[in-house]
Amino acid sequence: MKKYLLLVLIIIFSFSCEKEKQLPPNTYQINVSAPGVLNGIRAYIKIIDNRRQEINIDTAMVVNEEFSFNGKVNNAAIRILSVNSIKGSLAFVLEPGETNISLYKDSLQLSKVEGTKNNNSFNIYKKNFRKLNDVVVNLRSERKDAKSNFDTIKLNNKNIEYDKARKKLTDYPHEFIDNNTDLDVSLLILETQLIGTNQNTEKFRKNLIGLKKVINKNAANKFIGQKINSFVALKEREESISIGRRAPNFKSLDPNGKMLSLDEVKGKVTIIDFWAAWCGPCRRENPNLVSIYQKYHDKGLEIIGVSLDGRNNQSNPKQQWVKAIENDNLTWHQVSSLMYFRDPVAELYNISSIPATFVLNEDGIILAKKLRGKALENKISELLD
Repeated sequence: MKKYLLLVLIIIFSFSCEKEKQLPPNTYQINVSAPGVLNGIRAYIKIIDNRRQEINIDTAMVVNEEFSFNGKVNNAAIRILSVNSIKGSLAFVLEPGETNISLYKDSLQLSKVEGTKNNNSFNIYKKNFRKLNDVVVNLRSERKDAKSNFDTIKLNNKNIEYDKARKKLTDYPHEFIDNNTDLDVSLLILETQLIGTNQNTEKFRKNLIGLKKVINKNAANKFIGQKINSFVALKEREESISIGRRAPNFKSLDPNGKMLSLDEVKGKVTIIDFWAAWCGPCRRENPNLVSIYQKYHDKGLEIIGVSLDGRNNQSNPKQQWVKAIENDNLTWHQVSSLMYFRDPVAELYNISSIPATFVLNEDGIILAKKLRGKALENKISELLD
């Protein structure tokens, strides 16, 4: 009897171990049930590269309304599931472990994903995001109807509701991340927020601080963290030189080797002009600047030119810079580090192409950017005439 009970226990224990058998490290298994999908249809796991192109990384074929994917993966990443002949796609988290997907062929994006902590949380995120987005879409339609019917009162009310709904939708990813700072998927969601407009750098910074442990978890997460940090730094530089902000002060060397700062030369109105001797459009714009300077200098206009000379094919960049100043009759202040686009002032002002101008008032507030030709002259006239 005891031998019989022992045998039963061994069988039960063996069956239990088989059911709980773990996958090898860094291995994923995705089991998909696909009711109504015909045999022979192919399904794909895809990534989206930096150019927004979809690339297949795994393929499976439907057999008896089921298919599966197996492979190696070192870290969690958001991937796309698509199926031939089925409209839409499903975003999910591909990570080590077993994931089960119940596929809804008429609403692929609503398919049920279970099995891993990141996917369970990602389901909640997607569900709430869709709800908020549906509100925005409906309000957009209601605004359109109110406008078509010339219903001003309703339109104003709907505009207020729409703005509030848009803010909730925009803020939700950051709020989700703040509440789930232990999850890889939170970092992945933050990465998706790099695409779009009106990003709030303060919220990005807060999210990054909360996700510090997740970022340091592995090399892939560290790379994403660095990518987001670089993005935030760029956005902060852009914000620091936006219209209405005080222009950052800077110091650089003039042609005589004397250190000169923006604050030393500011007038009632100041133009910061980024240019270079090698830059054809800059040289063609210089006569316009000369004309503006001669006309408005006595009324309080100052100009400080920042040269981006110093590119590799210039044999003597300083000589070419000084010669261009003389030839073009540029009688205002000039500075340069002769470091091409690596010039610290150019980096401070986020300069990616020249010519580029900034117009400041006497307090150093940026009033206009990127003006040339008649538009620049009109702006100076508006301020000093």
